[in-house]
Amino acid sequence: MKQQADFTILYSDDDIIVVNKRSGLLVAADRYDDKAPRLDLAVEKEAGEIWAVHRIDKDTSGLVVYARNADAHKKLSAQFEQREVRKTYHCLVNGRPVWKEFHADYPLQVDGDKRHRTIVAKTGKPSETDFRLIGACGPFSWLEACPRTGRTHQIRAHLREMKLTIVADPLYSGNQRGVYLSDFKRKWNGNEDEERPLLSRLALHAYAIQFRHPSTGEEVSFTAPYPRDLEAVRKQMAKVFRVDPLAPAPAQPAGTAGAGSR
Repeated sequence: MKQQADFTILYSDDDIIVVNKRSGLLVAADRYDDKAPRLDLAVEKEAGEIWAVHRIDKDTSGLVVYARNADAHKKLSAQFEQREVRKTYHCLVNGRPVWKEFHADYPLQVDGDKRHRTIVAKTGKPSETDFRLIGACGPFSWLEACPRTGRTHQIRAHLREMKLTIVADPLYSGNQRGVYLSDFKRKWNGNEDEERPLLSRLALHAYAIQFRHPSTGEEVSFTAPYPRDLEAVRKQMAKVFRVDPLAPAPAQPAGTAGAGSR
């Protein structure tokens, strides 16, 4: 199988560069492995000097935005700090939530246990994520997650508090099992001993981002195509269950956006 590229450039101008990274690639220096491959170094090698304005987890695929000069860095960083950037993630979880929409506002403490996980704690920092159920697919469900804050592992920690786990997440679920076609396809006739998973890594993708361009002030938005493994799962599940996370979201009545229930 052909090795997937570390990243692809989705957009670039004098002020910003937007890339779509693969799962398993660090976005910045890691205190545990200073020799591990890094996205920032790879992008700099191809595009020149860059400034980081946000991060996503190593095992998460998808969108990362960099500034290309100090002024753009200052303006973009301010938007992230003031929570003016809209970030949208897609994930595949085990099981099915009881809600269609949910606003999670559990305080989170980063590096809160012996496994260095982010945990819900009364002394944690305010953390908010808006979740939407896209649709159930047998033993799995597609979710949209829009974090309003930017804590480490925020989506994964909030889901864990709700007794939900992202597929193939060994840190928060204890179960690294991926997705197999035999898990959901009716009348599957393959050999179980030889079957390979469609997806075997954390099923979390930074899908879309929206912010004001640092030079023009205009709203800009970008979306990151699914990587091959997640796209294979999407296509197969769409055939079987007629549920597609890339289909347009249903229109909502005025005043209901971001609503949720406990």
